[in-house]
This record gives sequence, C-alpha cells and structure tokens, in this order.
Amino acid sequence: MGDPVVARREVREFLMTRRAKVSPADAGLPSGGTRRVPGLRRAEVAMLAGVSVEYYAKLERGQIGGASAAVLEAVAGALQLDDAERAHLLDLARAVDGIPHSSRPRARVSAPGTPRVALQWMLDAVGDAIAVVRNPQQDLVAMNALARAFYAPMLGSGGGRTANFARFQFLDPASREFYPDWERFARMCVGIMRAEAARDPHDRVLQELVGELSTQSELFRRLWGAHDVRVHGAGVKRFRHPAVGELELAFEELLPTAEPGLVLMVYTAEPGSPTAERLRLLGSLAADTTDRAELGAREETP
Repeated sequence: MGDPVVARREVREFLMTRRAKVSPADAGLPSGGTRRVPGLRRAEVAMLAGVSVEYYAKLERGQIGGASAAVLEAVAGALQLDDAERAHLLDLARAVDGIPHSSRPRARVSAPGTPRVALQWMLDAVGDAIAVVRNPQQDLVAMNALARAFYAPMLGSGGGRTANFARFQFLDPASREFYPDWERFARMCVGIMRAEAARDPHDRVLQELVGELSTQSELFRRLWGAHDVRVHGAGVKRFRHPAVGELELAFEELLPTAEPGLVLMVYTAEPGSPTAERLRLLGSLAADTTDRAELGAREETP
C-alpha cells in the first residue's frame, strides 16, 4: 500500500464498506423508500458528519489527504466506527499523506527466529502460561517451552519456513481442528493484518503475504475485500490440542516498547479449571520430550 494510488483505493473501499454497514435506522434516519444499495447514502453521511455532500464524496473517492482530524473524527462518528476502525481510518489518511507510520512507532524488528536474548529470557521465565511473540507479518518469532508444545500443530507445518499464523490459518487443514471456532479466528486474523497493512503501508513482506494468501484461499480473498479491521487486546479463545484436547484460554496482548512492531501474546487458564489441568499435562509432556531429547544427545556424544 506504499503507492499513493493504492492508498486512495484502500480509503475508498474502506469508507464504502463502512457506509454499507450502517442502516438509516441505526443512524436515526427515515429509510426513505427503496434503496439500490444497503446502508446510508453519501448525502446522509455528509449530513451526519456536518460536511458538504461534495466534500464527503471527495473523501470517499480516496482524496483524503490533508483532511483535518476534526473532519475524520466527524466522519468516523457518522459511520459509527469502533476504536479499531477509527485508528485504521487515521492510518489510511496518513498513508495518503505520505506519512508511513501511525502513533505506534515502527522500527526494524529482529529477524524471525533470532529474538533479542533478554526477550527470550523473559519468555522462558513464564512457566505456567503460553507466551509467544509475533511480528507485523504474522510470523511467530519467539516462544517459551509451553508455547512450543502448544503450537506444535503449526510449528510442524512450516515446511522449513518460519511458522506464520496467517499461513497456518488459511493454508493448513490442521488449523480447522486446532481452532474449533475456525471462522472467527479467520476473521480475526484478517482484521489484524488489515490494521497492520494500514499502519505500515511500505511493509513489502506483509504485502507479499497478502498476495500469496489471496491467490491460494478464496475465503481470505473475500475477507480481505470486506475491509474489516480489529485489534487483539484481550479476551478468551478456544483451542483443540491433539495431545490434551479442549482448552479455553484467556489472552492478553502486550507491546514490548523496546521492540516496536512486535506483539507479545500471553495465554493463561483459569486456576483450578479443567483447562488448567490440561495445560499442566501439556507442560509435563513437553518436559518429558525435552528430557528424552537431551538424554539422547548426551548418549550420542563421544
């Protein structure tokens, strides 16, 4: 999305899809009879935002460069955007203006598989929770021992490449077993990628990943075209692990300030719950596997 033409197209498609999602009733307006397309008319958005129809039409054509924060906030209010969508609109406006990054700073992150040593030490110190770090391109770049056992279905499908959440989600059939709520996870994955793409329009690796998934997954192509965005934050997810069965885990997303662009995800189980027991079992199985591997290595050493 580094190309200004592409950035304007992204603005146009985002505003049009958001407008289509708001009904006149949602906005407190009369339906006005039969409508050719769902959602609000441009004139109605303009009225709600307090701008002229001509000006709003210009914004929806992607000519959003130079629009003030007040105007963008008014448009966001008229379209009833949530916090993630508001941030996305601001990121798109910055991209059109030629400002590549939002208020969340970017820097060159560690290459996949080579996290900062102190960051890996911190992950290793998290013993009873699943702790992983991903980059903006959805690569899993660091993890603790429990995470390695937890994400075994994904780690085993990389084909020599760095494990990638999006590739696993859309290109590996094993993901449908691992994620009982597979379609929800698919929408979340694409929404996060959408937000990342607007936050850094010059991310060539992410652009190539989007192209790869678009050619190989019809569902990804459709979800990407919906222009939905989301932030992860916190919540609860369900998983089905091949070794220990159903797991219901709370998650928290944290942003390491020393590594802009990286995201730390920590998954925990409710104390005393069946999931907590299964997570302990998974940790024991992982420890046994590690012990056997280390014993075999010592036996092979002359």
